[in-house]
Amino acid sequence: MNNIDQENKYLNAKERIAEIRKFYNNLISYIVVISLLAGLNYYTDEWNYPWFLWAAFGWGIGLAFQAARAFVINPFFGRDWEERKIKEFMQEDERKARWE
Repeated sequence: MNNIDQENKYLNAKERIAEIRKFYNNLISYIVVISLLAGLNYYTDEWNYPWFLWAAFGWGIGLAFQAARAFVINPFFGRDWEERKIKEFMQEDERKARWE
């Protein structure tokens, strides 16, 4: 059982690392693309109407949600909420199995 727990922890950590990597890749893309759009906006309109801010705002909202998922997993319940619930349900199933 200990090997299975270790393997599950390893897989969970690997998934979290993949989420964090995706977030940082998207953050770099965000910075590059929004910078290019800001430059394009400046050279074509000279800040009369900063339309690039609409793209920055929209993409920024998505990036904020991705950051919450990557670093907090579930912003309402904390990092280990899912793990605690899984253990709780497994213990509950064990207790039920004993009485059957």
